[in-house]
Amino acid sequence: MKPYLLSIDQGTTSSRAIIFDQQGNLIHSASQEFTQHYPQNGWVEHDPDDILQSVLNTIKQTLNESGITVAQISAIGICNQRETTLIWNKKTGKTIYNAIVWQDRRTAQYCHELSEQGHGELINAKTGLLIDAYFSATKIRWILDNVEGARHAAEQGELAFGTVDTFLLWHLTEGQSHFTDATNASRTLLYNIHTHSWDAELLALFDIPRSMLPEVKNSADDFGTCHLFGAPLCIGGIASDQQAALIGQGCFTEGMAKSTYGTGCFLMVNTGKLALTSHNKLLTTIAYQIDGEASYAIEGSIFIAGAAVQWMRDNLHLFRCATDTEDLLAKTNLNHGVYFVPALTGLGAPYWDPDARGAISGLTRASGINEIVSAGIQSVGYQTKDLLAAIEQDGISIHTMRIDGGMAANNWFMQFLADILAINIERPVTVETSALGAAYLAGLHKGLFDSTAHIQQLWQAEQQRQPQLDREVVSALYQGWQDAVRKVLVCQ
Repeated sequence: MKPYLLSIDQGTTSSRAIIFDQQGNLIHSASQEFTQHYPQNGWVEHDPDDILQSVLNTIKQTLNESGITVAQISAIGICNQRETTLIWNKKTGKTIYNAIVWQDRRTAQYCHELSEQGHGELINAKTGLLIDAYFSATKIRWILDNVEGARHAAEQGELAFGTVDTFLLWHLTEGQSHFTDATNASRTLLYNIHTHSWDAELLALFDIPRSMLPEVKNSADDFGTCHLFGAPLCIGGIASDQQAALIGQGCFTEGMAKSTYGTGCFLMVNTGKLALTSHNKLLTTIAYQIDGEASYAIEGSIFIAGAAVQWMRDNLHLFRCATDTEDLLAKTNLNHGVYFVPALTGLGAPYWDPDARGAISGLTRASGINEIVSAGIQSVGYQTKDLLAAIEQDGISIHTMRIDGGMAANNWFMQFLADILAINIERPVTVETSALGAAYLAGLHKGLFDSTAHIQQLWQAEQQRQPQLDREVVSALYQGWQDAVRKVLVCQ
């Protein structure tokens, strides 16, 4: 049995290639950042060539540096930034426009019009999602309507659509595979999560030709073969990054929860075979699909989490490195009175207000860098509490949450989460959980793991935190946050 798995983790700001062994241990990794493009206010784009080349470069680098040969790798798994939309020519493989990133808000007005026309209930019933520029369908329509000749070419069957996983798969297999998995399909506003098919009524609503769409497969499946690295490599697993993190965290049991703190924050709870309908503006999504059977999750999405830290570093120059913040936070009182609402691209769940904009409030003569930085990092905890409160109102009780992503490495933040949420927080030994989840799926397809229960047993805690803060203090802090949010909301 080939002992290693190669995972491609294609994220919003960087691409990584990571090699894992059969116990889920990280053997070697390589990463490469790429440029973010902001052509207009609220627009976010990536150069598709940057995405592809960064993936190819990191695969080559991690193979070269690790000393592990392609012949030792059992399969490739792919996890990817969700909802980001690409369209390319089926003959040439060339994209007709930049990748429109999940954060992009250019279709917000169109989404508002759809809501005003009363389509929200239909879309939610079929997809589990809300009408928002976040998802892929309105981005596809925008490209077809705004790139010269695009709609005609699409109607002639000449164009292919894909989220990032599909785009990478197409190029890794040299145009042989036009597939996606159920988790990525479930984030497009076009996939019926109950019938497990592209929905004709939704395709008609968004005016998108069916011929553009990839075939939807299980998350652990035969996605094709890559011949670009000297020997054939099976591509055996695909999942969007947040669902992959749920898998990497071993959350295969109903009621288990994880929260990922990357560019955004995504809290996801496994609801098993039940596609639970939220009454508090949370999303119902496919957690994973294995052997033709889907498991579902309920999710709350925060658009700005680690991106708030990045913004404070790069735009305000309040510190040099994110790791510098932990000592700073330890020296700052929690109840400093400053609140930073990071609505830099609107607010996600449970507010769903695309027009809200960021604000820092509560400043006094005593306020300084420490208080502003503290407020920025605390805001991620407060937003998580917003999500947890909505989940509890939907009838789900969470006692323990597993965390991952860049901010999870911050011990101060980990304790603040435990305190503000009043639940136990666990951090795994392997924090690259999205990449690990993709590797697990590939290994499951190749028979390295015999079941999800086998994978679940591999999870190990590196650190655990329990709530310590007085409940009255927590209540006062959170009340201040809610007051600050109300000041920035437009869609109240």
